[in-house]
Amino acid sequence: MAYTEITRTSYGKRLGNSFGGIVFGLLLFVAGTVLIWWNEGRAVKTDKLLKEAQGQVVEMPDISAVDPAFEGKLVHATGLAATADSLSDSQFKVGARAISLSREVEYYQWVESSESETRDKLGGAQETTTTYTYDLQWVDSPVDSKEFHDPAYRKENTVKQVVEPFTKYARHVNFGAYRLNAGQIQSMSGSVPVAVNDSTGSNVIYIGKDPLKPDVGDVRITFTKVMPGEVSIVAAVSGDTFAPFVAKSGKTFSALRMGNVPQEQIFESEHAANKMLLWVFRILGFFLCLIGLRSIFGILETLLKVIPFLSSIVGWGVGVVCGVVAFVWALVVAALAWITYRPVVAIALLLIAAAAIWYFATHRKKDVPVA
Repeated sequence: MAYTEITRTSYGKRLGNSFGGIVFGLLLFVAGTVLIWWNEGRAVKTDKLLKEAQGQVVEMPDISAVDPAFEGKLVHATGLAATADSLSDSQFKVGARAISLSREVEYYQWVESSESETRDKLGGAQETTTTYTYDLQWVDSPVDSKEFHDPAYRKENTVKQVVEPFTKYARHVNFGAYRLNAGQIQSMSGSVPVAVNDSTGSNVIYIGKDPLKPDVGDVRITFTKVMPGEVSIVAAVSGDTFAPFVAKSGKTFSALRMGNVPQEQIFESEHAANKMLLWVFRILGFFLCLIGLRSIFGILETLLKVIPFLSSIVGWGVGVVCGVVAFVWALVVAALAWITYRPVVAIALLLIAAAAIWYFATHRKKDVPVA
């Protein structure tokens, strides 16, 4: 059953919120600017790190014996990562000889969802209708139903037992005559179920009456493990183990991939990940600047909320202007950041930003809707 709440916000309070939005918007705009600047430098430094590492890496074809000739060198090697360590969960008496052992926990709980519809009223007030719905789901942590909006559901959630999730790692993992370090061990993947019931082979411990008909508060505990397997690494040799490669800039690098993966493929994936992260942070920085500007100039739209139709037109115009300004600003900040690293690219970005400014300046009258 759905539960509905209607809230009304007066024109005066909306104006007050808009003034508060100016401060919030400034913080977001600054945060977006800093993120864009930092991200461009991070991407260039990472690219240089990868190229430096790629120029120094050598193949280590034999890992059956520690070879002093490779001491301190950045190597690429492939071999079996194995361990004799036994890992166990003392609480539920589950164990395995493995690289890692994980316990994941889920709770069957009522979960609240909401949908809101907002309408501007003549005179500047705002009316928001929020509809709350409730359904049962498996979630990774208990849900406090005391915070639910519908009083009928506020005492519905219970938990039969609170269990903490965890992952244990083997301390000793051999890689031929060498040992993997903690970071490399934790990078190994490929989880498989750990049987906790010999008769069914299930990897689930169920706390409740019937797993086919779960009740509120039931708990489902799943066990998985990562088994020994073939891995490929790129790392610096340090005695009988490995350490990250340290570039001239001070940045560090090491990599581990499951299976027999050539060094070229490892570096290609690292370069691809760097480019993807570059664009993720660029887009995030742009949106932070955009939301910041909309919050700063949102008061112009709020002032005209007494006439909703006119406010919508102004809001559209403010949105367009803020979008263009945020886009140009992001380009300028990125270009200025790149001047230190890649001047040619920086100049290209500045030219694009200038073209965007020119286009907006010469076409803005055409884009403004006529009431």
